[in-house]
Amino acid sequence: MIPVHDDNPVSRPPIVTWVILAVCIGAFLLWQPTPVEGDTTDDVLFYLENAAIPCELVEQRPLDLIEVDATFRLGDTGACGVDGGGSDALVPGKNVWLSVVVSMFLHGSLLHIAGNMLFLWVFGNNVEDTVGRLGFVAFYLAGGVIGTVAHVALNDGSTVPVVGASGAIAAVMGAYLVLFPRARVRTLIFLLIVFPVELRAGVLLVVWFVLQFFTDPNEGVAWAAHVGGFVFGVLTGLALRAAGKPERRLAYR
Repeated sequence: MIPVHDDNPVSRPPIVTWVILAVCIGAFLLWQPTPVEGDTTDDVLFYLENAAIPCELVEQRPLDLIEVDATFRLGDTGACGVDGGGSDALVPGKNVWLSVVVSMFLHGSLLHIAGNMLFLWVFGNNVEDTVGRLGFVAFYLAGGVIGTVAHVALNDGSTVPVVGASGAIAAVMGAYLVLFPRARVRTLIFLLIVFPVELRAGVLLVVWFVLQFFTDPNEGVAWAAHVGGFVFGVLTGLALRAAGKPERRLAYR
């Protein structure tokens, strides 16, 4: 299911959502080495230098040369500490904590960024309209960090870089579920054919959340980041509802 548009107007332009879209697309096209082809040596080096890696966050150090070799030449994705962390770091000056934030603005493929940006485009504006621009910046970054923490908690020995805005966008979706469950979302359903339908946001987002638990582990999708971000978004939405948000009541048909 792919959302295309929601019938949920905003009271002011979603400037922060637009800026996040622009930064992600700009990083993908102008900073990342080969965004269209992907998986080249330059890409791997770029992700090792800039992306969050569970092992690095747990060990509080960059991957060493033996761990990198075991991961990318031998295919051992859980090579954390394979040599006791005794060899030289590949990127000795890397700030592993800053990489958590940087990773939110990087993507692994054209399809990856297209999907993430579409979901942000559909759901981000209304959440920003509810929490305010500065509030949305803090909420978005917090959702991304919590998503990464959830992924690391289940993959603490992983030496595979994690990139993408999915955790942060999942937080946006979780908040939207609580704040605007009855909003209608125009959605493309992919079965034997593609056909458009209108779904309540509550239905669409709950189905999306449940599907995360059926993700193929071999697909390389950080589903735990989606779940962690989404749960954070739901809790934030509940807090906003308790505080009387959104103040604007919409007449859903």
